Amino acid sequence: MICLNDYLYSGDTVLKILLQYSEDLKKEAIETKNPIDLAHSNFLIQIIELLEHTDFLTSQSNRIKEFYLYMTQKYPYLAFTFKGRIKSLIRSEEKFNGYILEYIYNYYEENGKFPNDDEIKKNLNRFRDLIAYRIVISLPACHVSKDESLEEQEQKILYEIANDLPAFLEERGFTAETSNLTVYTNSDKLTDNNHQYYRDYVKTPRATGYQSLHITFYDNLARCFTEVQLRTKDMDDVAEIGEANHFGYEKIQEETRSKRDNIPSGECKAFDEAYERYKKLQDLDLSKVDVNMFRAINNQLINDGCGLFRGRQILPFEHLSRFQNDTLSGF
Repeated sequence: MICLNDYLYSGDTVLKILLQYSEDLKKEAIETKNPIDLAHSNFLIQIIELLEHTDFLTSQSNRIKEFYLYMTQKYPYLAFTFKGRIKSLIRSEEKFNGYILEYIYNYYEENGKFPNDDEIKKNLNRFRDLIAYRIVISLPACHVSKDESLEEQEQKILYEIANDLPAFLEERGFTAETSNLTVYTNSDKLTDNNHQYYRDYVKTPRATGYQSLHITFYDNLARCFTEVQLRTKDMDDVAEIGEANHFGYEKIQEETRSKRDNIPSGECKAFDEAYERYKKLQDLDLSKVDVNMFRAINNQLINDGCGLFRGRQILPFEHLSRFQNDTLSGF
């Protein structure tokens, strides 16, 4: 069985790794009549196209930049960042195999049998965040009176921005996608016409403490999906360097092990192969990886210049408030 790990030690570029891995997967899939590996190969081609063709990314980021400029005018007192990235190769590969594990496990739990290959393949068309943008805001304390909560004021502004975003981007060639949630638990701070688009992890945080607003758009000009996340700086800290980051990783590991325990090896080939690929990436020692433009001292100290592990940055913008602890009239 072919795994991504087999290609990470020859000093190749990420693009060369993707091309070779995808080609080998396709060849083996045809030989063994494996539709899941064929879908896997086609998924890798999507990432290759993102890395090879940058014109549409330039167009997309320029149109999204217009919302950044809009925010600088509407919220001059805010500090905020706009970040854009293409999901890293390792994270994309983990997510693809993770979807297979999750689908097979849930299907087996519900039906007492395993899905066939075609059913698994149909479930793999779920990727909407290979390209993602993040808006992170911070309200300087001097803009909050003594009887107000900084957290509440930041969240109020966050929802205002969330309500403006869909219509603004739709005027620029994007279409907001419905979230497909069966039960909406969104905040009433979202307007009625926007409830259907957002996954509101601010009102209902994940078990890890993770909070964010998520919305997916289809870019009609670039013909691809992209996700936008909106957070306050405190939410971003929890997600990136706090409990949601560390605990979330441990929870994923634990859940993956429990799925393996409930589905013994040899019972389902698709599950076995996805689990092996997933587990090898989870156990990867990044310090031993030899990929062009990538170096790691360990799994925490990483200098990634190619999008192997951390993702390729495509839109870094900052707006820094001139105020922080100034005393403003009226407060």
